[in-house]
Amino acid sequence: MAENTKNMTEGKTLPILIKFALPLVAGNVFQLMYTFFDTAIVGKYLGVHALAALGAVEYLIWLLYGIVQGITQGFSIKMAQDFGANDIKSLKKVVGNSALLSIITSIVLLAVGILISKPILLLLHTPEEILPLSTLYIDILFIGLPVIFAYNLLAGLLRSLGNSKTPLHAVIVSSIINIILDLVFVLILHWGIAGAAIATLIAQIVASLLCLASLSKIPEVKVSKDDFKLDFGLSKKLYWLGIPLAIQGSIIAVGGMIVEFVVNSFGVTFIAAYVAVTKLYGLLDIAATSFGFALMTFVGQNHGAKLYKRIKDGTRSGMTLSLTCSVVIAAIMILLGKHILTVFVSTGDANGAQVMETAYRYLRLMSFFLPVLYLLWLTRSIIQGLGNTFIPMVSGIMEFAMRTGSALVLPLFIGSNGILFAEVLAWIGADLVLIPTFIYTFKKMKVQ
Repeated sequence: MAENTKNMTEGKTLPILIKFALPLVAGNVFQLMYTFFDTAIVGKYLGVHALAALGAVEYLIWLLYGIVQGITQGFSIKMAQDFGANDIKSLKKVVGNSALLSIITSIVLLAVGILISKPILLLLHTPEEILPLSTLYIDILFIGLPVIFAYNLLAGLLRSLGNSKTPLHAVIVSSIINIILDLVFVLILHWGIAGAAIATLIAQIVASLLCLASLSKIPEVKVSKDDFKLDFGLSKKLYWLGIPLAIQGSIIAVGGMIVEFVVNSFGVTFIAAYVAVTKLYGLLDIAATSFGFALMTFVGQNHGAKLYKRIKDGTRSGMTLSLTCSVVIAAIMILLGKHILTVFVSTGDANGAQVMETAYRYLRLMSFFLPVLYLLWLTRSIIQGLGNTFIPMVSGIMEFAMRTGSALVLPLFIGSNGILFAEVLAWIGADLVLIPTFIYTFKKMKVQ
């Protein structure tokens, strides 16, 4: 077995999960760094209107990444299962077909995205003064879809093989490049909000190349021409895993767009506060996403090897550690949230104080309910690792219903504060689907 892979079907579960998850945490930190940097430069140097323009496309970006990550994540579940079962022939076939399906899907989404981006922003009542900036930013990202697909597929393949270090190295290098290019494109060349988008895409290209270089050294995934022949039976199975996750991400994003529609009705100041907190979202769930990916890979490999007791042991360890992290992160956000928000909000701006007050109120509410979000991530990832992507899709539908229902109804009674409760209620709704399924699945596993 290659040095840059890890068979998670052997060894003590907790050390394996920690060793796998820590690079993911570090990688998420670096990704947040250049996301923060993009937003900080836009907010500090291009003003509240530019910051609001980013906020107006926040959920369109979620839709974009939700589809890409959902499809590639579904592919990686099959990869992890084949790797755990030591079925290398099938693994190579999955890799080849996943690459072809990713190319086809990215081209289709690129064409559709360019056509619908501005109409969607108009439908969401994006304020006229920020519409051109919002449209420009999201169109650049749509043009870069093949690059985004490539990185997510390659990084997902590495993680399915138990390698979380290479994606970390790729993110570190690409983050540094992104920050440098942000400074050059925005502050020196004065490309404005377009410069931030272009810098992000160039960073993704670098990350993709680094992941590809690592994969080229792994014998288990050195594919031949035959592996790239489209197998319709296998393609159907891969899409069966990936499409429900893409739908899940899409539904959540569409729900977010409906929320954005309501947010936009409260003006630029409220939009700026809302986007400042959404940019912190990745920091809030940083351990959840990391341990979620770790558990999905762990469960996938051990499910392929039919080691059901090991799945349960690893799940207990991972959930205990991750939920503890949620409490620590929540406490930090409640105590230091105002200081962190100053990264995005210019207090010298005429509306800065109002933006800060609204943003902190939203951040504090989400922090109190953070363990609910962590349960969502963990149970969803474990269920996905077992090869069930239908129930996570149903949980996405429940998220959609709770998020949009709350955002549309609550403001009628409590004004803009109603928007702040929509996200938390969406987490609770998803957990109502995922937790019973998780409990039932594990009870059933005892029989096997």
